[in-house]
Amino acid sequence: MKKIINVPENYTDDMLKGIYLANKQVKYVANDLRCYCIADKKPGKVAIVTGGGTGHLPLFLGYVGENLLDGCGVGSVFQSPSAEQIYEISKEVEAGNGVLFLYGNYTGDIMNFDMAAEMLDMDDIKTRSIVGADDVLSNKLPETRRGVAGIFFMYKYAGAAAANMCNLNEVYEAANTAKQNTRTVGFALTPCVIPELGHSNFTLEENEMAFGMGIHGEPGVWNGEVKTAKELADEAVGEILADIDIAKDDEVAVLINGLGASSIEELYILSGEVGEILSAKGIKIYRTFVGEYATSMEMAGASISICKLNSDKEKAWLDMEVKTPFIRL
Repeated sequence: MKKIINVPENYTDDMLKGIYLANKQVKYVANDLRCYCIADKKPGKVAIVTGGGTGHLPLFLGYVGENLLDGCGVGSVFQSPSAEQIYEISKEVEAGNGVLFLYGNYTGDIMNFDMAAEMLDMDDIKTRSIVGADDVLSNKLPETRRGVAGIFFMYKYAGAAAANMCNLNEVYEAANTAKQNTRTVGFALTPCVIPELGHSNFTLEENEMAFGMGIHGEPGVWNGEVKTAKELADEAVGEILADIDIAKDDEVAVLINGLGASSIEELYILSGEVGEILSAKGIKIYRTFVGEYATSMEMAGASISICKLNSDKEKAWLDMEVKTPFIRL
């Protein structure tokens, strides 16, 4: 393990100290570095709270900022934040119009966010919850799929709706619109090293890759020889279009997401291949986002997300400017 760290067990807290020192737009509450919040809240706005394990930056805490999210529970590497942390964050950022919990579809997160919602209910704070579940290859049943990079679109839609002072149900529906219309397929070229473990979380041979692998190293649908960008784009886009009704002349937004160690040049090569495939099918691309939006430590690889656009309102949500310590669009 070659990492710029001190004690592996302090990896998350040491990272957070650095983030707070470098960025005045965010703060922590309850004397807990892992209770990560926006520094200033807007009265009357629906608050949006997310959470998840360290190791995926800018997911999850990187989306806390202007016209996006208001708070994030920060867990250790690949681990869930606690219910108490989510509760403390929500109390801080709630601004009089309730709290939307928006996070990935993982068992520990679901349990702890549900517990936090019960605690907030006792304080007469309204909550609603929705999970990202966009990973097509993780399960045939949509409700049991993992939430991966496609949660970006849920964050954008919900954040824009909240910034426009929509009520809690309307912000929930904005997030749900993105959820129902987004699909993701990813693949890994290398494993990553979890600091507390000190070694790779899985193994791949020299010229082997894993197609459909999850962002925590969950098994994919096949391991085999590394394919070209065109071959990977063909298979990934094919899997996505087989799972969602997108036809000729429909408009979509595309997210090409790096998992941590693949260069931006490689991501643009992949983006070009995806664009050519969609164009050949007569599918119109409204916007393409290329970069790191949901990583897995230093894993090499990428994911492709496609979000079907059905209205000008959705385009406006997508186009609203956002600013966080990690993301400016």
